[in-house]
Amino acid sequence: MALTPGSGDWVSKEGTVKAKPVALPDRALFDPQAAALYERRQNELKAALKAYFEKAIAAGEAVGAGVSIVRGDSIVVSEGYGERNTDGHAPVDGQTVFRLGSLSKGFAGILAAELIGEGRMSYDDKVKDYIPDFQLGNQENTEKITLAHLLSHTSGAPYHSYTNLVEAGLPLPEIAGRFRAVAPVAAPGTQYSYQNALFALSGEMMRAVTGKAISQLLEDRFFRPLGMETAVMDFESLARTENAAVPHVKWRKGWKAKKLNHSYYNAVAAGGINASASDMAKWMRFLLGHNPEIMSRQALENAFTPVIEIKGHAKYYHRWPGHQASYYGYGWRIHRFVDGDAAREQTMWHHGGSVNNFRNEIALFPDADLGICVLLNSNSGLARTVIPDLYKIIQAIYLQPAEHLALSNASDPGTPL
Repeated sequence: MALTPGSGDWVSKEGTVKAKPVALPDRALFDPQAAALYERRQNELKAALKAYFEKAIAAGEAVGAGVSIVRGDSIVVSEGYGERNTDGHAPVDGQTVFRLGSLSKGFAGILAAELIGEGRMSYDDKVKDYIPDFQLGNQENTEKITLAHLLSHTSGAPYHSYTNLVEAGLPLPEIAGRFRAVAPVAAPGTQYSYQNALFALSGEMMRAVTGKAISQLLEDRFFRPLGMETAVMDFESLARTENAAVPHVKWRKGWKAKKLNHSYYNAVAAGGINASASDMAKWMRFLLGHNPEIMSRQALENAFTPVIEIKGHAKYYHRWPGHQASYYGYGWRIHRFVDGDAAREQTMWHHGGSVNNFRNEIALFPDADLGICVLLNSNSGLARTVIPDLYKIIQAIYLQPAEHLALSNASDPGTPL
């Protein structure tokens, strides 16, 4: 059984938010019972989320959270819970900006897919052709490493190679040249080995093609057209943002606020984007294909092509209910799972992110036209289960029978459920 998409607003190329005309059957469009059901379910979802996060915060599992949920082309939730800074007791809301960490990789993967769709790049393009100083292993090995390998963590480098140099703030061109001292552990394309420095070099390849930094490309192509007004990609802009969450660490029996740091702004593609729950809702609606004027669904889905399996059972997402297999695509993890109610295999596009003591999760369920994003300003263990927890809450509300409400068009994908 699949969740039924709703309806909502859309954003023009100029960034103007407009009401989207929805082709609904007349009876569903004007049926007051349908409107009452829609409102009741939305209120139930908001109440359930409020209870969930307030319980977690009271138990000391989190400080604050920015949460967004998208169904179809509707943003049904874009809200905040808890505090953005325990020192000032400032509340989180839907506009509070969080550091995204590796959720940034999903933006880079989508940007690469767009440039490839335009014919300006190819997944098979060699890194060496764009960054002449790059070398990993001998010349023969270096010649085999492509954009696809960077975006899928399959270059053959040891796990997290030179992440320390990224965190130290070295420029990417300098880091690229240092890889000549790294011995590969596998042939390109044969082994999954998570990277930050190498992944970030994809942004340098895009710069070489377009003449623009990846931050400018993301702003021009996605953030401005989608109306993502709070998204920033540099430390100075984040530091000037009044409604910004600050990181926290466990301290005695509570939490202690820490300072924002400069890490990863030299490697935007790997972890340098900041955004709010409101921004992430707009981003998820776009990823689900509801802004075809910006990017086609086919071009989008190229980024979600499984490239290599993430084997084993050690990862937290391997333990999610119904999990069957996990893969990495281009900036995204792709999970196959069996929904207990549906008893059929479904797909999830997912990524986690951690930076500067922020911890985040994003998951999209294309079969259900559903997106969930949770941004946390603490390195909370809640992140390991929050996606399946919220998915279960959403199912319980939106898949329950509509008692006393007879809607003959309830199965129509345009019906507002």
